[in-house]
Amino acid sequence: MAKRNIVKVIKSCSRLEGELILPGDKSISHRAVILNSLASGEAEIVNFAPGKDCWSTVSCLKALGVGIRKKPPQDYPILLVSGVGKNGLKEPANVLNAENSGTTMRLLGGLLSSQPFLSIITGDSSLRSRPMGRLIQPLRSMGAEVYGRGKDSFAPLVIRGEKLHGIEFSLPVPSAQIKSAILLAGLFAHGRTVVHQPVPSRDHTEKLLKYMGAELEVDGNSVSLSPLTSSLASISFPVPGDISSGAYFLVGGALHPDARIIIKNCGINPTRTGITDVLLAMGAKLKIKHERVEAGEPLADIVVESSELRGVEIGGSIIPRLIDEIPVIAVAGCAARGKTVIRDAAELRVKESDRIATVSKELSRLGARIELLPDGMVIHGGKSLVGREVDTHFDHRLAMSLAIAGLVAKGRTIINHAQAAQMSYPAFWQDLQNLTA
Repeated sequence: MAKRNIVKVIKSCSRLEGELILPGDKSISHRAVILNSLASGEAEIVNFAPGKDCWSTVSCLKALGVGIRKKPPQDYPILLVSGVGKNGLKEPANVLNAENSGTTMRLLGGLLSSQPFLSIITGDSSLRSRPMGRLIQPLRSMGAEVYGRGKDSFAPLVIRGEKLHGIEFSLPVPSAQIKSAILLAGLFAHGRTVVHQPVPSRDHTEKLLKYMGAELEVDGNSVSLSPLTSSLASISFPVPGDISSGAYFLVGGALHPDARIIIKNCGINPTRTGITDVLLAMGAKLKIKHERVEAGEPLADIVVESSELRGVEIGGSIIPRLIDEIPVIAVAGCAARGKTVIRDAAELRVKESDRIATVSKELSRLGARIELLPDGMVIHGGKSLVGREVDTHFDHRLAMSLAIAGLVAKGRTIINHAQAAQMSYPAFWQDLQNLTA
């Protein structure tokens, strides 16, 4: 069946102004509901991410016997999680469906590898094409029985839970998802589990585990975890706003000739703030205000104003801190003076789309000059964009990045399959409209 096409038309506006409260951080929301499912007691997660990815995790956990319900409609989604404790998960009666969420599949893959039952987890056609061998390898090293399609390379995954043993594992590439999967398996393993990272990746799993009572230590780029001796302690807290969602408006505010945007209660975890570091390096007028900490996670208000940007070179250790923001950074590069060079981002090839190819293709339709690299791109900035018809390739990050490009392009930009934004940010189009009003 052909996928429906919802079209959005974006035009430049005279002023871009307002305050935003972002949806809850996707990465934290996934981890908060998973870890509270393994805890004893009830937790209230405020500002739970409203996108489809996190609800895929909720659906799978419900199928595993966890009591989860949403409070009646509120300004911010509130989730009530009744934890089943250390040994309370149940064998699912049917195949688990992660839909389009790689985080759901990989994190639950780690958790299920230790459970005393059989489970099968699949996803949509996009997720079934994303690499899973990098997950299967370390889990098998711990003693798990995990099998995948294509010689154990792709989903669906068949997992027969086993008694695991802790391992010392060096990640070949930075990956918060694989690191988290290994740690979730390590909670139920015999002996310590140690994960070495080439460079730090987002550390929400480590922060929450430690806050909930797990015996966990971080030493440089290494994380060491002891198995649970009792259930985790449930924790209620407000999820910070998702800086990955805020990135579109940070770039939009910097690029627009007459803009001032305030983003409230935004997460500023240092493993996630590559986007602000890059924008500041490009010359953005950006300020961080009212810094504070909730449940171990730092957050603040961010103010951005119209700026004149210059091209930068991005690569190395900063890439894991902004991998999801590279599509909108490419938009910033189009408007900046000089060249913006992005390297060491080959991971973009295996996201919801091949983001190196699709970002280049669609921004080129608008008049951008972009050279493809095997692991990134070179963006020749300073050339005005012109509105044209573009396509999201059903990739939520590309949909929102094209909207920001359309804001600063001449004429009208017609975005096909704009509904992709709902995957992570259902209110994106309304929030954008509110700022342009």
